[in-house]
Amino acid sequence: MGRCEPARLRVPCGVHIRQPRPGVAVLVLALCGSVACGAPSDDGTPTTAAAVAAAPWADVVARARGTTVIWRMWRGDPAINRYVDGWVAPRMRSLYGVEVRAVEGQSAELVNALVTEREAGGARAGTTSLMWINGETFAQMRSERLLSGPWADRLPNAATIDRQSPIISRDFEQPTDGFESPWGMVQFALIYDPARTPAPPHSIPALAAWIRAHPGRFTHDQQFTGMTFLKTLMYGLTGGVERFQGGFTDHRYRTGREHLFAWLASVRPSFWRQGTTYPPDVAAMHRLFANREIDFTMSNNQNEVVTKVRQGILPAGSRAVLLDEGTIANAHYVGIPFNAPNPAGAMVLANFLLSPEAQVEKQRGDVWGDGTVLDPALLPAPWPARFAAAVADAAALPHDELARKARPEVHPDYHARLLDDWRHSIRQNAP
Repeated sequence: MGRCEPARLRVPCGVHIRQPRPGVAVLVLALCGSVACGAPSDDGTPTTAAAVAAAPWADVVARARGTTVIWRMWRGDPAINRYVDGWVAPRMRSLYGVEVRAVEGQSAELVNALVTEREAGGARAGTTSLMWINGETFAQMRSERLLSGPWADRLPNAATIDRQSPIISRDFEQPTDGFESPWGMVQFALIYDPARTPAPPHSIPALAAWIRAHPGRFTHDQQFTGMTFLKTLMYGLTGGVERFQGGFTDHRYRTGREHLFAWLASVRPSFWRQGTTYPPDVAAMHRLFANREIDFTMSNNQNEVVTKVRQGILPAGSRAVLLDEGTIANAHYVGIPFNAPNPAGAMVLANFLLSPEAQVEKQRGDVWGDGTVLDPALLPAPWPARFAAAVADAAALPHDELARKARPEVHPDYHARLLDDWRHSIRQNAP
């Protein structure tokens, strides 16, 4: 499940970002015990990622050898953890002599930790060299000048990124400007069992009619997936995502929220437990669905139905369905903090994550099912065929349907405001 839940720390977005000062220093030792994380500089400050990226790539690789990369990321999915710990890390060690230590850290926790390190240590090296981020977290880090860069466009494997995709080139409507590197793309989908629901609804009105006709059999979770579902509805009920593009405005948000909350009011009495409570997360949704307590679950990753069926978590015949009004698609990225102790190692890891080998492996249904950010047409044979084979599954949605119904994310403040208002107006005031 490709995912990086937006942070809850509220800081202004859209602040002009100063470029990191050039030539600040070289690499320093971080919290790596006896394992080197880079060469110390004369004044004890870490070099910037932009300074490292300016060097020839062979020099970056040489500088990274023998170091450790502390990678903070969401660790909530065993399949993702196996891919990172059991596939990525051993290959980074054997190919580049770089140790990868993936540790828990996401959203507000990342932002708060970096702010604390900046206030406590100034320009000294921090504890993290790479982070899994996107959306509001990226916006907050840019506005707070917590990211080092630009560097991402200098990666050799960046040449085969699908630059034509608006989903990849902009992160929640924000230009990435080389401050983060994409490594996966996903799209929201509902999941159903044809044995129970042979004719699933394909539109928002049809979904409302189905919910009212099957009381107690539908719900959504309280976290990122549930909010993505509600945003999908808000776009569709308000005339399309185009109505929300071009930055956040309070008027457009209030108009969308009114349409959405009116729709919810019309169906919530027919939700699971009459809408008085909601599953805490999507994993709980999957359990309710597998136990036949509800007839739909959902995912931010359209291929999760493939992976979870193969893992035995979802019923064997489960399928995904997209709403005709479109569903939200987004990319997820890795970023380098301003005080990264090992930006060279972080860049080598980010580049490896963009390699055809790494992208195909994580796209496989029995591994993760995370979508690629590469354009296979830019790759030599046999890679295009391998990418096609990686998504060949009876439960997989056709690529053309996914592309036709993909809707980009908009400014992250829409997500933040909707989450706050839903929690205060609906969840806390549930009958």
